[in-house]
Amino acid sequence: MDKIIGLGNALVDVLVTLENDEILEKMQLPKGSMTLIDECKLLKINEYFGQMETHLATGGSAGNTIRGLACLGAATGFIGKVSNDFYGNFFRDSLLNRGTEARLLFSSSLPSGVASTFISPDGERTFGTYLGAAATLKAEELSLEMFKGYTYLFVEGYLVQDHDMILRAIELAKEAGLQVCLDMASYNVVGEDHVFFSMLVNKYVDIVFANEEEARAFTGKEPEEALGIIAKMCSVAVVKMGARGSLLRKGTEEIRVQALPVAKVADTTGAGDYFAAGFLYGLTCGYSLEKCAGIGSILSGDVIQVIGTELPEAQWERIKKEISEL
Repeated sequence: MDKIIGLGNALVDVLVTLENDEILEKMQLPKGSMTLIDECKLLKINEYFGQMETHLATGGSAGNTIRGLACLGAATGFIGKVSNDFYGNFFRDSLLNRGTEARLLFSSSLPSGVASTFISPDGERTFGTYLGAAATLKAEELSLEMFKGYTYLFVEGYLVQDHDMILRAIELAKEAGLQVCLDMASYNVVGEDHVFFSMLVNKYVDIVFANEEEARAFTGKEPEEALGIIAKMCSVAVVKMGARGSLLRKGTEEIRVQALPVAKVADTTGAGDYFAAGFLYGLTCGYSLEKCAGIGSILSGDVIQVIGTELPEAQWERIKKEISEL
């Protein structure tokens, strides 16, 4: 089986379920987005969280995808940076417990990153992300050896805050013979760094994952047209449309896959990340694009029915059975 290594912000998600969205307005966090915050705002959020029931989970876009892949039995690795503190140890142990190669670097100057995750009554999630140590990963700390032995590199678009680092990682991956998969991450991130995203996709990226808001921010078009534009820039384009399913295009082949019906959405955190995990798992198994997307739909449909991105072992066994029956 092909191996996949993720590169992303090593974050621990601290999740809270909201009764209403007032706190998002108070904290100036646009609903449904990822907003980078400083330590001052993190402290304000922590004061609020201190009055609420919270849940901890390993997070970050690439971290979620690699977790999903590992739980399906794929061979995985992860590159990121943490501090030697509670959250850093939590993140590392979570990787190792799932059999993922933890190629982690350590910071002595900043605490580990935390993603404060607000879950609205309708299941939509909003992130206030303090990157901390995660953002101190630098281009010169990456080496060719980190990428050897893998077939795919999965990169989260949130890393575009450091152009040199993400370019170095992709260039090393290409030198090692890997295919590069990019998740666009968030519509506001795409909009703020559109020129750089365009360069990455046109020059380096083999597989692009985007939800409809990200695709619109990247192309200015609705999903169907956006898919065609992105597909001309890379080998495989995937546009995820939530409850309306997903669109895929490779060359002249275009596929539409329906989302699984879900009675109640508890939390959309990780939906796109788990779709990517299922899709990439299918690729490592040599399945058709349609089956790859079908697996992605199974995973995303399951994860939105729980708070956070942790699924129990029994649920993973059921998912594997569903995959075998596709």
